[in-house]
Amino acid sequence: MRSKINFLVLLFTSLSCAQLIGPKLVIQQTSHDFGDIVQGEKVTHTFVISNSGGDVLKISDVRASCGCTAVKPEKNELAPGESTNLLVSFNSAGRSGAQLKTVTVKTNDPESPETVLTITAHVVMDKKSGTSQPEVFFLETQHDFGKVVQGKVVEYTFQLENKGNSTLKISDIKTSCGCTAALLSKDSIEPGDKGTLKVELDTKNRSGKFSRTITVQTNDPKEPSKILTVYADILKES
Repeated sequence: MRSKINFLVLLFTSLSCAQLIGPKLVIQQTSHDFGDIVQGEKVTHTFVISNSGGDVLKISDVRASCGCTAVKPEKNELAPGESTNLLVSFNSAGRSGAQLKTVTVKTNDPESPETVLTITAHVVMDKKSGTSQPEVFFLETQHDFGKVVQGKVVEYTFQLENKGNSTLKISDIKTSCGCTAALLSKDSIEPGDKGTLKVELDTKNRSGKFSRTITVQTNDPKEPSKILTVYADILKES
């Protein structure tokens, strides 16, 4: 009898704990280095914010440590499993030398109500003679597939361009889940040339609001890791 009561108590406690799982803030990378940038240049980086908890994650405030840094989250509320992009831009006008700026993200995550992101850069007066570098540019960094029936494979093609003045080399592409595949048209892009990145999302055994990221590694010194995000609202077959 006692063992039965203990089992019921343990079962009730486990169920209660499961119901109390709250929101959980996850940020893949909490720092970014822009490297050398020319004084007066404005650079941007995208941090990806995800909710790996069991309740809605609410972003109550995002604040930069300096007026030269601007921040803009695309969403303020994330359902469980959902992600959003946080665009951070740094204006180097009137700056010189080593720079370190912070961005504080406040949420309702009970374990981490405040998370600090950092960006660093070295501001130079002008480019050295003969210096050349590649610059990766994506026309879009996110795509929403909308409502998708569970089990269907959907695809989208991102467009990219080399806006620099030397060859852009793509060294690696990483997806956050095995359900996502990425196919690159070419891994070397000349200045002014364009390429494509085809992304496939397999919704088998998935349901509800869903987001996955694709990280593109290049030799762009200002933004060596470019993050793309795909979203879907997966509906179970009736």
